[in-house]
Amino acid sequence: MSLQYHGFSSINGSLVALENVENVGFEEMVEITLQDGSKRQGRVVEIQGDKVILQVFEGTSELSTTNAKTRFTGHPMEIALSEEVLGRIFNGVGNPLDGLGSVYAEKKMNVNGNAINPVCRQYPRNYINTGISAIDGLNTLIRGQKLPIFTGSGLPHNELAVQIVKNANISDEDSQFVIVFAAMGVKHDVADYFKQSFIEAGVMDRVVMYLNLSNDPIIERILTPRCALTCAEYLAYEKGMQVLVIMTDMTSYCEALREFSSSKEEIPGRKGYPGYLYSDLASLYERAGMIKGSKGSITQIPILTMPNFDVTHPVPDLTGYITEGQIVLDEGLNQMGLYPPINVLPSLSRLMKDGIGEGYTRKDHSAVSSQLFASYAKVQDARSLASVIGEEELSTTDRFYMAFGRLFEQVFVAQGFEANRSINETLDLGWNLLSLLPISELDRVNPKVLEQFYNREKAISYFKECPGVTLDTILTESYE
Repeated sequence: MSLQYHGFSSINGSLVALENVENVGFEEMVEITLQDGSKRQGRVVEIQGDKVILQVFEGTSELSTTNAKTRFTGHPMEIALSEEVLGRIFNGVGNPLDGLGSVYAEKKMNVNGNAINPVCRQYPRNYINTGISAIDGLNTLIRGQKLPIFTGSGLPHNELAVQIVKNANISDEDSQFVIVFAAMGVKHDVADYFKQSFIEAGVMDRVVMYLNLSNDPIIERILTPRCALTCAEYLAYEKGMQVLVIMTDMTSYCEALREFSSSKEEIPGRKGYPGYLYSDLASLYERAGMIKGSKGSITQIPILTMPNFDVTHPVPDLTGYITEGQIVLDEGLNQMGLYPPINVLPSLSRLMKDGIGEGYTRKDHSAVSSQLFASYAKVQDARSLASVIGEEELSTTDRFYMAFGRLFEQVFVAQGFEANRSINETLDLGWNLLSLLPISELDRVNPKVLEQFYNREKAISYFKECPGVTLDTILTESYE
């Protein structure tokens, strides 16, 4: 029978202190029994000689310095895992919320994960199709990548997350593709929206959900992504599945970490966040990847809200250092009624070049992507000039780009919530857009590729028949 400790030396918020404790480890789990027989869980968050600080998951209400017994379990927090977790909904610490009972454990795993030997990491290859042209065509998500979504208050990032879960797939027929969805600090109506959307879309059987609500304890919020990633590691490395992990909202996670750090009276860093915020985020993001000898992979899409749309805020700033690019949602595009409001110019997928092209997507993918980026960048230059001298004073070429930019945003970027485009549909649409520009402006494409895909008459016909699209006259005029 393990040793029990009576009472506490002090209580501060969700933290309690015990003295004269020996042989305990950092992150070790504890079981606290109250006088009425009820039990609470906690973990060791600080060790100072023979004094330890514990954080109680369910809070310290009704606890006093004399009315409880504490037992150390001798191991860190673990969650029960098996293939039965697919289709299940859990709270932030892995307890079932769907009324289906506990998981029959094939294996229990430490939520803090195991360190991956960098030498054993495999370079990410192959792409994951999200069905969203602005991502698949221009910022392709590669299997094993960490690609965050930078958003802001009021933008439709929840809808985008649902659309990705509904549409995401891989080209390998012999690999099972599953999604681990972790929501942190969300309101009840948002949690219900996620659940109902997945059920109605018929994808719940390949989704594992970890839900931490806004009124749940902050310690649970800190553990939610760790439980989700531990589940992903089990499915990927033990069962050989291709796993996509979506975590929303990482800003809520970081705010919980800041509150936790403050309660421990740690010295604050920038904007009050703890000085170890970078390493803490890295401990989560670096759990993505592929390992040699394993068929499975873990791909991450963390979603984070930028306070006041400030990309220099510590959370997006540090996230950008750790991850391989970002998808940026734009307030201006959203106000224009465009969905998804993805601004492709500040968006970036650093691993895209290694997972597209012949054998992966299509041989012309790199060319059409590069040319679309270059052409849309010229659209911004033309708009800046038009804001000074007026659009009617622009050159013919600049007016071409202004019209091209409007069509690009309305048709390529703003595809709507229900649309699910294949990679071929996305690339064909890209060529239809580029074919409206003078061929002399397409300087990023090999002439042989141009000869194969450039077709102005086909493009004009396509957009004239495209429902809800108004083709600017200048795009149909001869520019010879």
